Amino acid sequence: MIKICFVCLGNICRSPMAMFMMQEKLRKLNLEKDFFITSRATSYEEQGNDMHEGAKKVLQENNIPFTKHTASKVQSIDYDDYDYFIGMDEYNVKIMKYLFHNDPKEKVSLLLDRNIEDPWYTGDFEKAYNDIEIGIDNLLNKLEKKKIFQKER
Repeated sequence: MIKICFVCLGNICRSPMAMFMMQEKLRKLNLEKDFFITSRATSYEEQGNDMHEGAKKVLQENNIPFTKHTASKVQSIDYDDYDYFIGMDEYNVKIMKYLFHNDPKEKVSLLLDRNIEDPWYTGDFEKAYNDIEIGIDNLLNKLEKKKIFQKER
């Protein structure tokens, strides 16, 4: 089983959106049994809070199912439990590399080759959704090229 943790600042916008979007893509590919997908924060600011209403709205508009979410912070003890930690921006990656003692197994990376702007600040949940969708498609293609799984055709 491949275990992926998406990470953003508060775990109420980008990372839970990525989590639910990835789960739905995997379901459509009939690969959900091969993956465990979750999300976390780099801060305690939103600890215990549900996903932002703007994130829920954009997921609904795009027919992405979601459940109640509870924000939680990534911990150093999580490192051995996951294969990939996917950050939404460089700040998330920097915090995770510090937390994970410079990421000796190179599990930490950005979802895109650039930052995904935080819609909590910009208010643009549609842009974040579109960027996350591109990033997830790229991630799935990278995993497929590594022969980690084979998409059913």
